[in-house]
Amino acid sequence: MRAVVQRVAEARVLVESEVVGEIGRGLLVLLGAQQEDTERDLHTMLDKILHLRIFDDEAGKLNLGLLDVDGELLVISQFTLLGDCRKGRRPSFVEAMRPESAERLLDEFVRQARQRVRRVETGRFGAMMRVQLENSGPVTLIIDSRKSQ
Repeated sequence: MRAVVQRVAEARVLVESEVVGEIGRGLLVLLGAQQEDTERDLHTMLDKILHLRIFDDEAGKLNLGLLDVDGELLVISQFTLLGDCRKGRRPSFVEAMRPESAERLLDEFVRQARQRVRRVETGRFGAMMRVQLENSGPVTLIIDSRKSQ
């Protein structure tokens, strides 16, 4: 799995001008699944995201994770994170998981996140979405579950 994680003051996702997910202070996660991803990749990614020490402590140092600050989570499916731009001008998405399998894996990611995070919101899988956010910091990280194991 591959993710872009942004620390946000607030974020929302709209589908056809309707807000389908919205959070306050927390993390916006753009999440894509690769062909060979398994439940292990899901657990690696979720654990890494929930425990990233990217929130300020009392001294202003990045020492706290999402769970420490009782933050919220907005998860948006994003297969384009798997785009390979090394050849030509059109990205290749052959490494992206097939939509049916990716949707099941991302749904499981969200289900497990909801067991640990007070508020978890999502976009709508496969829909054209508009994502609005107020990045805090800014803090933006790229995580790959294959590089975290």
